[in-house]
Amino acid sequence: MPVLHSPRRDVRRLLLLVLLAAAALHTVPAAPAAADEPGWTAEPAAGTAAARPGGTRPYFYLEGAPAAVLEDRLALTNTTDRERTVTLRGADAYNTADGALAVRPATPVPGAASAPGAGSWFSFGAGATVRIPPRTRAVVPFTVTVPPTSSPGDHPAAVIAAEAGREVGVRVHLRVGGPTLAALTVEDVAVRGRGAASVVAYTLVNRGNVALAPELDIRAEGVFGEVPGRGPRAVPVELLPGQRVELTEPWPGAPALDRVRVTVTVTAPGGARAAGAASAWFLPWRAAGWTGLGLLGLGGTALGALFLVRGRRPRRGPADGGSDGGPSGRPGATTPAPEHELTGASR
Repeated sequence: MPVLHSPRRDVRRLLLLVLLAAAALHTVPAAPAAADEPGWTAEPAAGTAAARPGGTRPYFYLEGAPAAVLEDRLALTNTTDRERTVTLRGADAYNTADGALAVRPATPVPGAASAPGAGSWFSFGAGATVRIPPRTRAVVPFTVTVPPTSSPGDHPAAVIAAEAGREVGVRVHLRVGGPTLAALTVEDVAVRGRGAASVVAYTLVNRGNVALAPELDIRAEGVFGEVPGRGPRAVPVELLPGQRVELTEPWPGAPALDRVRVTVTVTAPGGARAAGAASAWFLPWRAAGWTGLGLLGLGGTALGALFLVRGRRPRRGPADGGSDGGPSGRPGATTPAPEHELTGASR
């Protein structure tokens, strides 16, 4: 049998719900919008064969022969309630000294000797400056014209979107068809620091024409045998063609007392392999200091004993053993013959 409620009871319940809602509005204020919200995003447009599941791509990937014209699209999304004006350009990508990825600025740095790279191959036509209405997504097509004389291999670049001093870069993996070569060298190997703070410093140079994902292996050989080094591990660097990076690798297992030869071997997909080596002494600083003081004291003691022995040598008397006279003309005085006068004649 259904339960019937009286109108008075229903009115009371409705009034209670209204009061609870009003109390909730007073006790839980609305969360403020984040002050550093950028307001717009830039990413590769979806709907291509290179898209991941869900239609998103982390970067652009373009490949073609010299003189080819490649096409793709950039998606700009305005998430704010005001219009946005975004400018677009292409830029060359490179490695910084510590291996990070960076792009060339829009205005060349005075005195920087760098020839234009793949960043100058981009064209956005009339879409170089894009006005995006509020809460709107704009798709901007662009082309990459590969020069007829361009060399084969990877030409790292990026699409840069900028507005009011804020820049967003989208990676472009651009490859020109032709023979590829994976090659690198390991240079300037050195050991720095002592004990648990020891590091192995080295320089990697990409001598080929493709980007490399290197893997590192450190071996050490001491006077007393093999010393624990660092096993194979991936280097967190994407080494671009023609780039040089200076890296360090922690070596907590460095010996306390030994002379070691450290060998750094680097490999990368495609058959790239190179090695470099350096020698280093490991001495405890306190023991070395006491040893030096001991050697210094021993040397001082030996030097003092030498002077003491020389000071105790007997002095020579007169050569002829006569009375103590000399060339004064007094009776009984004799003149000793010079030591160098050796004629052999009898007197």
